[in-house]
Amino acid sequence: MKNYSVKQYQESDYTNWNAFIGQAKNATFLFHRDFMEYHKDRFEDFSLMIFENEKLVAVLPANKIRNEIFSHQGLTYGGLVYSDKSKLTTIINAFRSVLLFLNDNKIEKLHLKTIPTIYHAKPAEEIQYALFLAEAKLVRRDCLSVIDLSQKNNFSKIRKRGIQKGIAKGLVIKEESDFELFWNEILIPNLEERHHAEPVHSLKEIHLLKSFFPNDIRQFNVYHNNEIVAGTTVFETPTVAHCQYISKYENDENLGSLDFLYHFLITDVFANKRFFDFGISNEAQGKLLNDGLSYWKESFGASTIIHDFYEVKTANYVKLDTFFTKSKNILTK
Repeated sequence: MKNYSVKQYQESDYTNWNAFIGQAKNATFLFHRDFMEYHKDRFEDFSLMIFENEKLVAVLPANKIRNEIFSHQGLTYGGLVYSDKSKLTTIINAFRSVLLFLNDNKIEKLHLKTIPTIYHAKPAEEIQYALFLAEAKLVRRDCLSVIDLSQKNNFSKIRKRGIQKGIAKGLVIKEESDFELFWNEILIPNLEERHHAEPVHSLKEIHLLKSFFPNDIRQFNVYHNNEIVAGTTVFETPTVAHCQYISKYENDENLGSLDFLYHFLITDVFANKRFFDFGISNEAQGKLLNDGLSYWKESFGASTIIHDFYEVKTANYVKLDTFFTKSKNILTK
């Protein structure tokens, strides 16, 4: 009989946690403790480690607010992370053990965001079935604009004109190790003017993360006459190149800077990646769509991948007590 147990992550688990993340089938560097903890002052960490007998089979990056637990709110995506050797019944049992552990600790709800399928090293939707069995409620759905780079993709005519304009204007693209120019000259002013907002990552934080993950966080700037006019920050995982930030200098002269930049990234830098992810164009917890932004991404050949968010009552662990039926072996001649 297999026994499942859950413990809350402690600093002494740092090495074991990161080693597990390194071999999980649905993990990226965002789940490494060095990434999760760069903003640990903003969140009360409540990450969990799930064991089958003595073997670690899953982890849940999470934080706590009052008597509710959230897939870590400092991460773009999250949920249950598990080994590529784990079977469906193992994940269901692991999820049941999480709900039971939280319920025993007077936690009423678990808010779980999934990991989009494009970030899976191999199929890893076991948690979606476990959520269904636990009668979890779908509370948010975002739309990622994604290019499948294994397929032939055609840019729209308007994008092609922008690319040609960038060539004619003599634009130059450079990969930089420093983020200061893009942050201070382009990103921060644009976010302030258009949205009265700031980047999720401060300049100090993005430099810190770059020092931890030098090969996974990349900055590309576009220059016109040696002056920065646009840029993008890319988070690279084994299967995906994800645009974390996209911004350009807003002036009267349209240089085609972003068209020029993304043509280069899609057809050259990340051409051998499986997916190119522009991110979401949603607002208001997925209820609104920025159709102009969505159209711009789709004009590069992107189409939609769904990112779901759920909430589940921890008392629903009982619904997972009899999740399968035994059947007789069927032999075929």
